[in-house]
Amino acid sequence: MQPNNSISEFILLGLTLDLKKQNMVFVIFFIFYVGTLGGNLLIIVTIRSSQTLGSPMYFFLFYLSIADTCFSTTTAPRLIVDALSEKKIISYNECLTQIFALHLFGSMEIFVLVLMAIDRYVAICKPLHYPTIMRRQVCIILIGLAWIGSFIHSMAQIILALRLPFCGSNLIDHYCCDMQPLLKLACMDIYVMNLLVVFNSGALCTTGFVMLMISYIVILHSLRNHSAEGRKKALSTCTSHIIVVVLFFGPCIFIYTRPPTTFPMDKMVAVFYTIGTPFLNPLIYTLRNAEVKNAMRRLCHVRMNSESKR
Repeated sequence: MQPNNSISEFILLGLTLDLKKQNMVFVIFFIFYVGTLGGNLLIIVTIRSSQTLGSPMYFFLFYLSIADTCFSTTTAPRLIVDALSEKKIISYNECLTQIFALHLFGSMEIFVLVLMAIDRYVAICKPLHYPTIMRRQVCIILIGLAWIGSFIHSMAQIILALRLPFCGSNLIDHYCCDMQPLLKLACMDIYVMNLLVVFNSGALCTTGFVMLMISYIVILHSLRNHSAEGRKKALSTCTSHIIVVVLFFGPCIFIYTRPPTTFPMDKMVAVFYTIGTPFLNPLIYTLRNAEVKNAMRRLCHVRMNSESKR
């Protein structure tokens, strides 16, 4: 990847220019990132090791945790390191790589959330056909299509970014590289380019959110015909999914479905869905899911027993 201009590197301004606040940023987001890695890796290991978590819902949760881990890793380590750096320099190629990874794993999370909603819809509304429709081969194909769709979406972002000419300032008023901050530095009329970004990223976020909310409305409406115990279990599962959807898609839609204007809250909103949501997802899915908690306990007992035998 070669620059389409004379600029070979950018300077990230980060979350704040205050030195004392930068130390707080380092501590807070180091804790968040370690928590994100620990929580998601625990879910990954638990699902992979447990024989009781073999249903499609946990198959998709496994890939959601992978997407969360990678999504957070795209931005959090640089934010943490830059908090202690005087000059936050990122090369042109590194910037494009970050954009690609950010959108690859971010869109993968969207696709997996949609697949999880489809799984819940089939399980609750079509229980007799569930084993046939959501068999393992189908789930593998769906995950494969999700990776392909994410790759295509990310490549579209890179193609747009490569067409941006830069000839002035190289200061990015953000803690990471993304299309919106780069558009503000471009030496061109960005109206059409911003429409393409909205059509690409904004449409993906909005369409995913609308599909998910419709599916959960249908699911909740269909629960009237279930037993009290069945309604309680389904509501517990769906509630955790809806919480994740709102927390992730709200900030995503706010960032990617508007004209190229700047608001003071933009960076904090971006922090919420790039770092906050991957941190919260393991808590939401484990604290509200007895099966996952029991599987984690069994995994801990097995590890402790194996250690004691040594």
